[in-house]
Order: sequence, then C-alpha cells, then structure tokens
Amino acid sequence: MVAYVCLLQEGISNIPKFIEKAIENKYSVVATSINANMLPFEPQESDPTYPATVLGALDWNSKVIFTLSDVNVDSPNAKLRAYAKEVLLREANWAEHLQHSGNVMVSLRGPQNENLAAIVRSKTKGNWLIRVPITNPELATFEHRKDATEEDIAKAEAIDPWSWWNNLRLAVDHNPKVKVVIELNDSDRPCKETVRRWLGEPIEAIIIPSSLFIRNRSNYAVLKKEWQIIIGHFIAVRANIIISTNPNDNALNQYADYLNKLISENTDCHAINSYEHVLEIPLQPLGDNLDTYTYEIFEADPVKYKLYQNAVQAALLDRVSDNEAKSKLTVIMLLGGGRGPLARAVFNAAELAQRKVRLYIIEKNPNAIRTLSYMVKTLWANKDVHIFSKDMREFNPPELADILVSELLGSFGDNELSPECLDGALKLLKPDGISIPYKSTSYINPVMSSVLYQNTCALPNATAFDCGYVVLMKNIYHIDEPQALFEFMHPNREEKIDNTRCQVLKFTAKKNCVMHGIGGYFDTHLYKDICLSINPLTHTPGMFSWFSMFFPTQPRTLKEGQTVSIKFWRCVDATKVWYEWQVVDSPEDWEHHNICGIGYSIRLWTE
Repeated sequence: MVAYVCLLQEGISNIPKFIEKAIENKYSVVATSINANMLPFEPQESDPTYPATVLGALDWNSKVIFTLSDVNVDSPNAKLRAYAKEVLLREANWAEHLQHSGNVMVSLRGPQNENLAAIVRSKTKGNWLIRVPITNPELATFEHRKDATEEDIAKAEAIDPWSWWNNLRLAVDHNPKVKVVIELNDSDRPCKETVRRWLGEPIEAIIIPSSLFIRNRSNYAVLKKEWQIIIGHFIAVRANIIISTNPNDNALNQYADYLNKLISENTDCHAINSYEHVLEIPLQPLGDNLDTYTYEIFEADPVKYKLYQNAVQAALLDRVSDNEAKSKLTVIMLLGGGRGPLARAVFNAAELAQRKVRLYIIEKNPNAIRTLSYMVKTLWANKDVHIFSKDMREFNPPELADILVSELLGSFGDNELSPECLDGALKLLKPDGISIPYKSTSYINPVMSSVLYQNTCALPNATAFDCGYVVLMKNIYHIDEPQALFEFMHPNREEKIDNTRCQVLKFTAKKNCVMHGIGGYFDTHLYKDICLSINPLTHTPGMFSWFSMFFPTQPRTLKEGQTVSIKFWRCVDATKVWYEWQVVDSPEDWEHHNICGIGYSIRLWTE
C-alpha cells in the first residue's frame, strides 16, 4: 500500500498546528520549508522549526518532510554558488539535528548538479528526496507567451528532466538513500513512455498540485480521466502522494478523499506483496523442498489450476470418445504432486469430462508425501490414485501413461529442469501419449530498475552479479518489449537430445534510460490453445504463481534509438545446468556473467 498521503504547503509559521490541520483532513505527513524565515543566518523565533522542541523527535522523523531552499549550488556565478552552498548546508545540518532518519526534499534546476551531489554524498542520515518536474517547466510558460516560436517549443521539449535526475543518480553512485519525487504540472501532461520510464526509478512520491483538480457537477474536486490513469500507474508501484496547495485552500479534505479512493482502486493487496523487489535465489528443483507457507501461498492462485483442469479435461475428451467413456481407462501421471492441487484439478477434469482415470502421483518431497497420503485416505478414498516418493527419471511404473502432467516451469520456463526431467520421464509415456504442457518458451528483455540494482549491490556474496534471481518486480521500466529466447517441446522424441541453447537478440531503447539488467519470463502451452504466461505482453490475468527472473548487469546509460544485443546461453554438463549472459556489440562487449556457472547453477542430481 501507499505509505502516506502528504500535504505540502510553503510559508507555514506553526508546524504543530499545520500537522493538526493535516491530520484533521486525512493527511498523515506534512511537507514545508525548514528555513522560511532564517535569513540572515541567525535563528529567529518566527522560523517554524525553532526551537527544536516544538515537536518531539518521533514527530520530526515520522510526520515532517523538510523542503530545502530553492537555491542553485551549481550556479555558474561563483558568489551565488557560494551563497547557495552555505544556505543548503546550514539547512541540511539543521535537518539532521531535528531528524535522525527523516526526509529532506531538494529541487533539481538543471543538468549540472556536481556540487549538489557532493553535498548529498557528505550526508549520512535520512533520505534525500530529489524533486524533479516530469516535463520541462519551461513548456508551461508557452501557454502565456505569444512570442514563442515552434523552434522555441521544440528546444524546450528536447530538454528532458529525467536526464537531470540521471546525472545526479550517477554522481551519487546509485545511493539507495537518494530517491526521486516527481512533480506533475497542469499545463503539460506527459506521454505514456515518459511515465513508464519513471516507473523504473526509486520513486518516493509524486507531487500533485491542487491546480490539477477540476470541479465536477456536484462541485467536488476530481481529476480528469487522463490524470487518473497516470497517477494510477505511480500508485501501482507504491509511490506516495504529496498534495501541493496554498495555505488558504479550503478543499484539503476533498483532495485527500479523492486520492484515497484512487489509491484503493490501483493497489493490489494479496499475500505475495511482501516479496516485492526481494531477490531470491531460484530453488534447486532436486534439492530444495517447499515449506507449508510457500505451498499455501501459491496454492491460492485462482487461475493456474483452473487452466490445468481445462487442459486435462480437453485432453481426456479428445483421447476417449463418448462411446468409450464407460469402458476406457486413461492413465495419468502427475510429475511433482506438491500437496495435491494439481491432483484435484485432474479429478475435477475427469468428473467434468465423465471419463475414467487412474492417477499416479510422483513426488520427491517426503514432507509433501505425508499430506498427499492423508488426502488419499480421506478425500480421495474412492479414487484410483497411487503415490510414489521418487525422482521421476528413476520411476519404473507398473504401466505407461496416456497423459503426463507437470508444472516444473520455475520462472523462466526451464530453470527448474523441466527439459531434463521431462526428457528423463519420456519412458513413462505411451508412444502416442500427451504431455501437459507440450511447449515452453522463455523470453528476455533489457530493463531499468534502480531498486533491483541497489538490492543486488547490497547482497553480501562476491558473485551477486553472476546469478539470476526470482523476484516480484514492481519498479521496472521495460526498455523494449520481450522477445522469445529458448523453446522446448514435449514429449521430445529426437534421437539425440540436446538441451543446450545459445541465442542473440537485439533490442532498441525507446527513451534515454539506464539498463540495470535483463528481465526473464516464460509462457507455456498446456494443451492445444490453453496457455499460461508471465510474459508482460501476454500475462495471464489474475495469475501470480510465478514471479519474473532478473539477470543483473552493471548499469549503462542508453540513448533513445540505441540498440543493444543480448547474448544468452543455456549450458549443460554432466552435473549441472546454468545460464550465461552478456551484452555484445554495444559498441563494445559488456561483462560476461556467470561463466561456467561461477555464481549459480542448477544441479542435475541430488547430492
């Protein structure tokens, strides 16, 4: 959920009363200038933060964001530069005194920010919120200028405030305490791609000026539909809300009510939210056993098991005619039964199709076997079902299967050894047997995500950039659309099976951006046209069973229209499977990641 809705007003003389007014109008945080009346450099009683005891330490930290003076510490004028630096440092030092871990907000004025970056690097407490206009502020002046030419407008449109932010972000070396606050304006609505790019940044909040609101027929403050959509995108990635008004505005409560309604409409609240941006090492499919908590979360998926049920039902109807329904038995083998949701899908499918089935469940997790055994004795006592605690590749069945059912798909389609396991289980299937799924395809694309890059840097292991991670992505910008990478078909009846792969894919940056890594996804065809997908372009609505993959790279700035070629390998030897990745020819090759599986590999056999 969004953590706070903040009220921003400048020129406040009494902060405790300001906080009280904000809370009465449903705001949880306030933002105001720290230093409105602190010139010359001796504290005056009229300064709202003087003395420090007007608020307790907890309130300073949790209820107040300080806006620093809008001075230019990178001014070309030496005197102005020195004066601005003195002002900003004094305010920052006073803020550090008041707040142990609070927030100060400073505005970017242009692309030159070396001195500001040096000040930010010198401070260790709290967060620096960098206030950036979403479009060039100069464009707003053209509405009131009759002398503005098309050339003037074109030049202003070419000035991209994102580049101001990017220069500062690089100068502070992606410091996780430096976050961006995006300021909207009522005179220039951003394009869709500009909004999408900001979603890949470490967004603390968006500033919505009260002038963005209009009055509806009931004289109530609302936002135009176009702004609702834009703000909804930011809310969906957990951006906080700051409403900027003047101190005499009497519609504060309406703004808060409206934004809280918009927040509830654009926020997903489900059990997996706690996994957002958490980099997880993928499971070792033959070594790691899921626990109850993990099983329970993914068993709650409302979509996946229904699609599996539909696929099995369709296969049964195709394989057994209505005339054979009462006499012909279909043998189904479930490869990886977990705690039983796929088995339930099989039984439901058989009942709906009115077909007879015998189900063999092969499961390697001994803890899940206990749950399955209990279900056989209680829920499935009248079913033709048999459980085996085995590696499917070593299972010798009493009979061959008409249908193999599995979900060994991981987050990349083949990173839980689906090709190797299903190839090894081919001996379990009749010559005319069906595999569900029958095809899996992985996809990749270059992505920008400051949060994922920072989280990779924070990992303690030296090979953090040589591992692919399973992660629920939120703050992500897709630099270009995903493309198909590797494909695997089942059953694979080729004489010589080779599951190694190598592919080079070319992508084009739609906007100036920073590439932080490679996103990984998959789709799978279960039976005929029944599909599951976590590809962002075709994601199955409502399905959350699989997170995306993230393969990190060192950050590089890309220009709009620049192409990058990503070379990706799937490597196999006698004991393991691993991926390698590298950006090539852009214009020189980047780092080659995970050579020989130095950071991560998937074991082919249990140890």
